[in-house]
Amino acid sequence: MKIAYTEDQVKLARFAKAMGNPARVKILEILSDRGCCYSGNIADEFPIALSTLSQHLKELKSAGLIQGEINPPFIKYCINKENWALAKQLIDTFLADKSVKATTCNV
Repeated sequence: MKIAYTEDQVKLARFAKAMGNPARVKILEILSDRGCCYSGNIADEFPIALSTLSQHLKELKSAGLIQGEINPPFIKYCINKENWALAKQLIDTFLADKSVKATTCNV
């Protein structure tokens, strides 16, 4: 019998996938340090094209880790505090509940 994924497993995987790129980690660090930031200001910190930065912001927003406020022609991004706390809790719980077996794996 196959076991379905729990809601927490799906959420944790979504957050982990969104954070699975160093540019996205840096974006999260910038936003967590500054509170909020306009996309143009974030672009000043990266050696990547604005279109590439936009894709990274889109992935983080889609995962729910950040939120954006459109104020034409600017978009202001902030950490989504509720989902940030949830991601931290899920990651902490996952790592705390899993211990590495003491046996040696011969691969």
